[in-house]
Amino acid sequence: MQKYVCDVCQYVYDPEIGDPENGVAPGTKWEDVPEDWTCPDCGADKSYFSKFED
Repeated sequence: MQKYVCDVCQYVYDPEIGDPENGVAPGTKWEDVPEDWTCPDCGADKSYFSKFED
């Protein structure tokens, strides 16, 4: 599954891990992350994330 990186703080959203502390279960694809979810590190919204290239 595709990872996404926050362009503001470089937090990497990994769908295999999700963000359970903020209501996103492990295994949640980026497309299925709620639109009102924000970066757990800096608070940026989903529009500030781009595909992460390993």
